[in-house]
Amino acid sequence: MNKTGYFTHPDCRRHEMGPGHPECPERLDAIEDRLLASGIGQLLERREAPQASVNDIELAHTRMHVAAMRGLGQELAEAIQAGGPSYAQIDPDTAMNVHTWHAMLRAAGAALAATDAVMAGELENAFCAVRPPGHHACHDRAMGFCFFNNIAIAARYAMERHGLKRVAVVDFDVHHGNGTEDILGGDPRVLMVGFFQHPFYPYTGTEGHAANMVNLPVPAYTRGMEIRELIEQEWMPRLEAFRPQMIFVSAGFDAHREDDLGQLGLIENDYTWITTRVKDIAKKYASGRIVSSLEGGYNLGALGRSVEAHLRVLADL
Repeated sequence: MNKTGYFTHPDCRRHEMGPGHPECPERLDAIEDRLLASGIGQLLERREAPQASVNDIELAHTRMHVAAMRGLGQELAEAIQAGGPSYAQIDPDTAMNVHTWHAMLRAAGAALAATDAVMAGELENAFCAVRPPGHHACHDRAMGFCFFNNIAIAARYAMERHGLKRVAVVDFDVHHGNGTEDILGGDPRVLMVGFFQHPFYPYTGTEGHAANMVNLPVPAYTRGMEIRELIEQEWMPRLEAFRPQMIFVSAGFDAHREDDLGQLGLIENDYTWITTRVKDIAKKYASGRIVSSLEGGYNLGALGRSVEAHLRVLADL
């Protein structure tokens, strides 16, 4: 059995955006419960996510954005002490609480520590069970539940700190990874492939994208078999030609047919299939190196089962 790392941290549960918000701490509980019930949790190499350094975060984000996020967290802490509000609202869907800054550092830190461990050969691949998610975070702003772009930071880190010449990003969230495209678009060292429901939030990804982006917009109610066909036709030839030395996965599970935040029709078997195809490319060109990080997935039952399916393939279980 290969070694698959599982990176998480209690700080990732402390961030929350208010009662009834779909991007909630219980998402991580649902994953843990499923890993426990299925018995695969004990077969993974569990590691605690460290905090990312500001220098590493600034590989993907402007200094001003990072400072603004930190400053907002400090202002909020002071406001709460003075009896003020518990949340700082960033957009209608996205808010910080007093623990968000530390959760952000852990979420990015998980992806970086996973990258280090995979590059060192300690692990073949890794999954980061973290929140907040990242793929809507642009180089200079937070949006769509996301503050720092965990996968874009890790991809840049692999190139800048580990000297990789070609990395691929795979994004199978129901929403377009506009932040990742904003940060990595036009960088010839990166190939990003993704599918997403369209028209749908954040209403990007269909025009004017860079040559290193393979965007597959699909209409609501598209099912898994159609997605698989598109992946074979559009992603695979580009990934084969690109020969990535490492693959980063924005693992959103909200394209599941039970997830109310999107209207696509994927099931667990589709995540098994997609992960297998990604792993095929990683084995062929990247010594199996994959770092996957949680993005969306809001139906707790479907999320747990889908992450289990994803991890079973990564860990050869």
